[in-house]
Amino acid sequence: MQIDLKQPILEKNDRIASELRERFAQNHVYVVDLLASPGSGKTSTILATIDALRDEFNIAIIEGDIASSVDAERIKAQGIAAVQINTGGACHLESDMVKRAIDVLDLERLDLIIIENVGNLVCPTDFDLGENVKVMILSVPEGDDKPLKYPGVFQVAQAIILNKVDTLPVFDFDVEAFTSSVKRLNPQVPIFHVAATRGEGVEEWAEWLAERIRQA
Repeated sequence: MQIDLKQPILEKNDRIASELRERFAQNHVYVVDLLASPGSGKTSTILATIDALRDEFNIAIIEGDIASSVDAERIKAQGIAAVQINTGGACHLESDMVKRAIDVLDLERLDLIIIENVGNLVCPTDFDLGENVKVMILSVPEGDDKPLKYPGVFQVAQAIILNKVDTLPVFDFDVEAFTSSVKRLNPQVPIFHVAATRGEGVEEWAEWLAERIRQA
């Protein structure tokens, strides 16, 4: 006998995600699920995004990690509400974890929630968190072949940030090959070239996001 445990887990996850999506919509909160590998620059990109948008929007961050609260403390130091989720070994966030996290946030006062998912290019793609959009970050040092190795995350992403472009002269990263691979998987997805720690390219990405928040 073979027992499929994945389907019941996903069904429960999707049910809670649907409830979250309705709750976010009622409060006019736009939610981003941010996917990336460890070391790609998720937190630095979030900080740069906060700097670009905080004058117009009220922002909160949900930090997902296997352990520690280092990233959440960096966010809080900027005067932004941050809730830490430690998964205790799980390689992704699930909607019930996010539900518990938003219970400590005042949704009526927020315009944008960014969920920093656990650093992983595989597991998080299957789990709906009630978000409006999934965005992924790839950094130049990770290599231009990642769309070939991890096609799923590039297919579900509604925007892609290529981070650390200031290191292009140092690494053997073929931007044209990367772009071609991405477009074969996801023809309409925008790709933003960013150096988050330097603030380069952040304005274009932030304006793309801001327009969607305004529409919501």
